[in-house]
Amino acid sequence: MRLLTLLVPIFAGSLAAQRPAGPPQALAIASGDWPMAARDYAATRFSPLTELKPENVAGLKVIWTFATGSLRGHEGNPLVVGGRLYLHTPHPVTLYAFDLDRPGSPPLWKYAPRSRDPAPFVCCDGTSRGIAWHPSGKLYVPLVPGDLAAVDAASGREIWRVRNGDPAQGLTMPAAPLVIGDVVVVGVAGGEFGARGYLSGYDAATGKLLWRAYSTGSDREVLLDGPVNTASPAQAGADLGLSTWPADAWRRGGGATWGWLSYDPELDLLFHGTGGAAPLNPVQRIGDNKWTSTLFARDPRTGHARWALQLTPRSGFSFDASNESVVADLTLQGRSLKSLVHFDHNGFVYTIERATGRIQRAEKYGPVNWARGVEAATAVPNLEPSWSVVPGQPLQGVCPSIMGLKGLQPAAYSSPLSLFFVPVNNVCMDYLVTPATFTAGRPFLGATIRLTAGPGGHSGRFIAWDAARSTLAWEVREPFPVLSGALVTATGLAFYGTVDGWLKAIDARNGSEVWRFRTPSGNIGNPITFSGPDGKQYLAIVSGVGGWAGAAFARAATPRANDPLGAAALFRDLPRVTNPGGVLLVFGLP
Repeated sequence: MRLLTLLVPIFAGSLAAQRPAGPPQALAIASGDWPMAARDYAATRFSPLTELKPENVAGLKVIWTFATGSLRGHEGNPLVVGGRLYLHTPHPVTLYAFDLDRPGSPPLWKYAPRSRDPAPFVCCDGTSRGIAWHPSGKLYVPLVPGDLAAVDAASGREIWRVRNGDPAQGLTMPAAPLVIGDVVVVGVAGGEFGARGYLSGYDAATGKLLWRAYSTGSDREVLLDGPVNTASPAQAGADLGLSTWPADAWRRGGGATWGWLSYDPELDLLFHGTGGAAPLNPVQRIGDNKWTSTLFARDPRTGHARWALQLTPRSGFSFDASNESVVADLTLQGRSLKSLVHFDHNGFVYTIERATGRIQRAEKYGPVNWARGVEAATAVPNLEPSWSVVPGQPLQGVCPSIMGLKGLQPAAYSSPLSLFFVPVNNVCMDYLVTPATFTAGRPFLGATIRLTAGPGGHSGRFIAWDAARSTLAWEVREPFPVLSGALVTATGLAFYGTVDGWLKAIDARNGSEVWRFRTPSGNIGNPITFSGPDGKQYLAIVSGVGGWAGAAFARAATPRANDPLGAAALFRDLPRVTNPGGVLLVFGLP
C-alpha cells in the first residue's frame, strides 16, 4: 500500500489523460426518487413533490421503522430509486435494501463486508455520509477504513472493491461519492491527522482509477494547468501548493476532501472544497498554505481544475471549505447570473460566478469576529488584528468556532422562493495554539479549544437566507448546534432534525413551526422525501446521535477522556435528553 501511495503522484498526470469517451450523461431523476446524496447534481435538496403541505403536514404519522443496531452517529441519508430504499450505517458500514411495495418488511438483502483493517482510529465517531447509485444498477459504498465498493443493487453482491484510503496514514472514507456519467468521484478524510487530502475519480464499471487530484503539492499533482483563477490575483503563480508552505510541510498539510460534491451538466464542472490546513497551529506552517480551504471546479472525466479559489489563506482557525456549493441561477442587481452559493465554515456566504470562480458577493451570515469582511476582487479576508494567533497567548471568544458557522450539515435551496435553508452552529471558542508533532495516523492538532454558546446563549440556528439580497429572511433558534441537514419541498415546507431528538417541519415562507416529532435518538442525518409505489409522498430520516455530539456520550462513559476540541463540554447536557441508537423512520399521511 505504501508503494502505491508513492507511485500515484508520479502517474497522476497520465491517469488524468485517460479521458473516457463522450461527454458525461446527466442522470435523469424521477420526481419521486432520491437517487443521490443531495437528490440532484445541483445539491439543492429540493423535492418537487406536492402532497405534503403546510396545511396537512401535522397529520404525518410513522408508517414503518428499522433499527440499524449501531450506536455511532448516523449521518447522511438513504437513497430511493425505482421502488427500493437503500440504507447505510456508520462504521463498520452495512448496506440494506428495502422493497417499498412491502413497507415494514425485512430487508431484501444485507451487504456487510469484512474489513481488511483493524478498527481505524478516526475523528468524529466513524460516521458515513452516504452512498451513490448508477443507472447500470450499481451502488457505490465508501467503507470508512479506506475502501470503495461497488455493489449490485438487485442482490447486494459485491462487484468490485478498490483501495482509496489508508488508515495507517489517517486517510479514511466517510464522504458520500457522486456519480457523473461513468465516473465515480469520492474524497477522503484525515486532515486532523495531517494526512494529505485528495479527490479521486474511478471508472464506474471496473473500479479503475482514472485520476487523482491532490490538495497540496505541485501543479501536476493538484491537476492545475496554467492560470487557476484570472478573476483573483491571490491565486496566481506556479506550484503554489509547494511555495506557500515552509519546506515540505505540504506533505502533511491536510486539505481533506470529506465534504459534499455538486455538478453543473451544462458547464460540465464538478465542484468540491478542501479542508483546512494541518496542524491547527499556523505558526508551524507560515504562508497561504494552498490549496487548503479552497473551492475547485474540475472536469469530472480528467480531474483537471478549471478554476480554484482559496477562501481562508493560512486558515489559522481550521476553517474548512468542504461544505457543499449549491448550483443556483440568481438575479443580482437586475442581472441573471449562473452562480455557485457556498456557506463556508469561516462564517461568510460566497456567491460565485460558477464558470470562472469570480466572487460576486461575500457576506457574513451569522456572528463573525475574526475578519471584517472579504475583498471580492482578491478573495482575501480582511483580518481583525486582535485575533492574531500567537503561541502562549490564548484567544477568547473567537466566532465562529472550529465547528464552522455551518459544518458538514447540508443546506437546501428553493428556487421558487429564492431562499436557502441553512443549519447553523451558533458557537464560539477560546483558542490556544500548542506545538504539534507529526506521527502518521495520529492526531496532528496543535491547539487546545474550548467551545461556548454564541451570542444570545443558544448554540444553534436554522435560517432562511436570501442570497440575491444577502439578507436573513427568518431564523429558528435551537439550544444545541443544528447538525442535521435541511430539506425543502415545492409546497414550501422545510424540514430538519435536532441533536436533542426532534424532527421539525417549518413553513418556509415565514419560519413558523407547523409540525414536530420526537425521534428515538438525536439527529445528525438529513431528511428526505420520496414517492412510494402507491403514489403517496413519504418523509424519512435516520435518527442516531453522534459525530461532534458523540463526544458528550464518550465523556459520560469515561469522565477523564481527553477532549482537545472542547465538544464534550458544549454538548454536556445532551445525555440527559436523548440516547444513541440508529433507527430509520418513515412517515406518511394516514
